[in-house]
Amino acid sequence: MPTSLFIAKLLGPLYAFVGVALFFKRPMFRAILKDFISSPTLIYLAGFMGLLAGLALVLAHNVWVLDWRLVITLVGWIAIMRAVVTMLLPHYIVFAGSRILERPELLLVAAVLNLAIGLTLSYFGYF
Repeated sequence: MPTSLFIAKLLGPLYAFVGVALFFKRPMFRAILKDFISSPTLIYLAGFMGLLAGLALVLAHNVWVLDWRLVITLVGWIAIMRAVVTMLLPHYIVFAGSRILERPELLLVAAVLNLAIGLTLSYFGYF
């Protein structure tokens, strides 16, 4: 449980902040995404860093119980899967990024998801 609390305290505010930033700074994130999908180097580095973070998270916290700690485990496994796709199928990342640029409401969905994960983890980590 101490590992779960530590990770919740670490990731909770991070995800919450990203959610708020996505909500209030959508034009900035659209510009970042446009630059990102035009750079194979950035795409590869994002995949590498995501794989590193996902593996670290899963190695430290691979807890498959039906409570709030499952959120942490799922975040780790999703990070690994997304990173593998990013590194092996970068054209899919470019395609997905292009679709997001065409449909800006998807950034709102991302904002809500990040905020929900962040607030959930913050609640269980700090309260």
